[in-house]
Amino acid sequence: MSADYVLTLSCPDRPGVVAAVSGLLARHGCNITESQQFGDPVAERFFMRVQFAGGAGLDELRTAFAALAPDFGMELQLFDQAVKTRALVLVSKFDHCLNDLLYRVRSGLLGIEIAGVASNHPDLRPLTQSYGIDYHHLPVTAETKARQEAEILTLVDHYQADLVVLARYMQVLSEDLCAKLTGRMINIHHSFLPSFKGAKPYHQAYSRGVKLIGATAHYVTADLDEGPIIEQEVARVNHTHSPEDLAAIGRDLECQALARAVRWHAEHRVLLDGHKTIIFPR
Repeated sequence: MSADYVLTLSCPDRPGVVAAVSGLLARHGCNITESQQFGDPVAERFFMRVQFAGGAGLDELRTAFAALAPDFGMELQLFDQAVKTRALVLVSKFDHCLNDLLYRVRSGLLGIEIAGVASNHPDLRPLTQSYGIDYHHLPVTAETKARQEAEILTLVDHYQADLVVLARYMQVLSEDLCAKLTGRMINIHHSFLPSFKGAKPYHQAYSRGVKLIGATAHYVTADLDEGPIIEQEVARVNHTHSPEDLAAIGRDLECQALARAVRWHAEHRVLLDGHKTIIFPR
């Protein structure tokens, strides 16, 4: 039986949380199809994700959980699985991550809807429009940065985007934009953070003779490339690999890590735990 709804919650860790949640769902005629939980012993906080089917409607369940939440200090969200996450994708000139996301969505491998694509360059318009998706060229300079970011937020509102994906969008975002999209914006970093930040990370890696390279997908915060990490992907390399080889391998890693992070976010499998994440994968 497929799940109709997803509940995610966090609260102070104490006895009775699982019983309270499962009991409420049982009383409303719901059948739990998947349940995962984790108690963080350091933060003394409990995290839970429950998929369930049948029973009461979403509004009735939200009312019931709103009444339960204060007893446990719960922060919770309820989602209808039939409603796909709508994403606005931001890109610059590199096309591999965008191309991968577009392909996965069209092939039914990634359960999101890409509502639109925006870029500070016009280069990827043909690729985007070949999939029948709107493309917005939003050029930016230091003088126009505030106005350009306002246009990005206008697009978020216009498309009713639940998520913004930075698919190799090579611009540093303002604190204001990061704050307005907290927990709703995912970036792919072309490095296995925190190593080799800045320009030409694969050349840095080559000069240091690394044995592993990687890519990191994380939520965007005002602290550059230091947001909560969702997923990382690595590959083993050796002295025979040139910087160009490393970059080619890295592009594949970036696509894999970003797609996985976007999928987990869209399936409501990522919960924030301070500066880190709790992931409940399938």
